[in-house]
Amino acid sequence: MRIPISGESIRFLLPLLLLSAALALFQQWAICSVALFLAAFVLFFFRDPERRFPEDPTLLLSPADGRVVRIEEYIHPEFGPRRKVSIFLSVFNVHINRFPCSGKISRMQYFPGKFMAAFKKEASLENERNTLEIENGIHHILVTQIAGLIARRIVCWKKTGDEVSRGERFGLIRFGSRVDLDLPRDLQILVRIGDTVRGGKDAMARFEKSNHS
Repeated sequence: MRIPISGESIRFLLPLLLLSAALALFQQWAICSVALFLAAFVLFFFRDPERRFPEDPTLLLSPADGRVVRIEEYIHPEFGPRRKVSIFLSVFNVHINRFPCSGKISRMQYFPGKFMAAFKKEASLENERNTLEIENGIHHILVTQIAGLIARRIVCWKKTGDEVSRGERFGLIRFGSRVDLDLPRDLQILVRIGDTVRGGKDAMARFEKSNHS
């Protein structure tokens, strides 16, 4: 089965393939093999498999592949009591990010910052990050892309005002990172710390059926 590769891989893959060809031309086989290994890693890292997500509209989907490392309650300065679910992505996870629900991007905020290990709690406030606020007419759902220790580039393909669909791709982070899902406190959380989740496929929380019938 063919697994699609994100177009973001080209800027890394093409130089490695050209370098491999040049090294092979001069019979520098040892270095050539290293370059080919790195090219294979780029293909692996930027894989972008198709996902079939649950049809139940009350389910709020995971925005990323990875492991749930933190679930915490806090007071948002604008929205009040909230729950934050943090997903850590290793370099071995699929790094495509997807929208957890349908709605409209009412706000986007990019924050330059540090590059500490993404699994640390402080990364939510101190690392480079990009927050998308999705408004679905009832709730404000926040998704934050957070750069990690190795990651140095947050990629987002959307802009404020865009209408978005549940499970739709919106960006990625290179290379190893974290994604925070910020929810109203009254939503039912369906995951626990330590759970492995897949973006656009596994349910993270549930809306009230009366609001999303």
